[in-house]
Amino acid sequence: MKYLFAILSLVLLVPAVISGQSRAELEELRKKNLQEIEYVDKMLRTTATQKNENLNELRVIGRKLNLREKLINEYGQEISLLEYRISLNSTATEMLEQDLNELRKDYAGSIVSAYKATKGTPAVAFILSSADFNQGYKRLKYIQQVAKYRRKETETIETLYSELQTTRQRLENDRKNVNDLKNKEVRQKQILREEQNRKERLVTNLGKKEKQLKQELEEKRRIARQIEKEIERLIEEERKKSETVPMSREMKVIGDSFGENRGRIPWPVDRGIVTSHFGLQPHPVLKNVTEDNIGIEITSSGPTKARSVFKGETVRVFAISGANMAVIIRHGKYLTVYQNLVNVRVKAGEAVAMGQELGDVYLDNGDGGKAVLKFMVYEEKKKLDPEQWLSKK
Repeated sequence: MKYLFAILSLVLLVPAVISGQSRAELEELRKKNLQEIEYVDKMLRTTATQKNENLNELRVIGRKLNLREKLINEYGQEISLLEYRISLNSTATEMLEQDLNELRKDYAGSIVSAYKATKGTPAVAFILSSADFNQGYKRLKYIQQVAKYRRKETETIETLYSELQTTRQRLENDRKNVNDLKNKEVRQKQILREEQNRKERLVTNLGKKEKQLKQELEEKRRIARQIEKEIERLIEEERKKSETVPMSREMKVIGDSFGENRGRIPWPVDRGIVTSHFGLQPHPVLKNVTEDNIGIEITSSGPTKARSVFKGETVRVFAISGANMAVIIRHGKYLTVYQNLVNVRVKAGEAVAMGQELGDVYLDNGDGGKAVLKFMVYEEKKKLDPEQWLSKK
């Protein structure tokens, strides 16, 4: 039984860690990714019937490719974990078999030795044939010790045999799981190649509309400038106001709470995907051209409500020519901006609760019924990356 402690460590402890938290986390991530891929697929199927080609469509496909690549990576990680466990269990199986064979051999030897010691005489007769009481007592103790040893050896053999069968079954299950995951990984890679080809065709087609794309980029910059202008005007107005009426204690508390909830703030829509990221980003089609985004774009499918991400006060509601309405909400020293809204339901000076409806995100039926919310976060005039503030899905 020289390997028994090592066997128990391999069979009972390490596999439990590998098959527990790590695999559970990977399976949960994979489940979420598959759900989001299904949501994006539905979005793209709606657009496909209209044969629509635009930048947002390209960004949606790009998001889907990212999700697919993450999914393939998660399959690979889970396969590696299972293969590691297979390696450990294979080693454990060999050690169990070796110990089991040695135990059986020792057990058989002990039976033969006991038989020779008693010369085949039944236990009772062996004791009664003693020359005196002292010898009989010693023979009784000997028989009891032999019986106890046999029971112990039998229990150990049964335990090892049971563990060996369990380990063999685990090995078989893991090998089947690895085979299944590898098949799924191959299928996902095939789908990924098809989607990459679709993206390349769309990039090629959009590349033929360079003039239109440049106009769209300039329009996006115009809207950003107007929003920043409103932010600057708002900050200046409040600066002058604060000289006579400082920010209320309640608003300061809200600002502190907002800052403490970085990475945990709810999304401004019930469901959607980020199709344009914050900051300097390469243009998806135009070569050597970048976009300097002041916020992010969240694309949703079908009618979508915009909601306040935190408790605060509505400080601006204004229209942007050709880009619908925008709402600015103050949360202490922080501001959140929601743009591309219609049917706005709040007014300047009105307090809002976290999750309160602000309006409808404009639904573009010409783009497969997509709703694109432009969402921004400011710390006074300083632009912040909204994705660093929103909770992880």
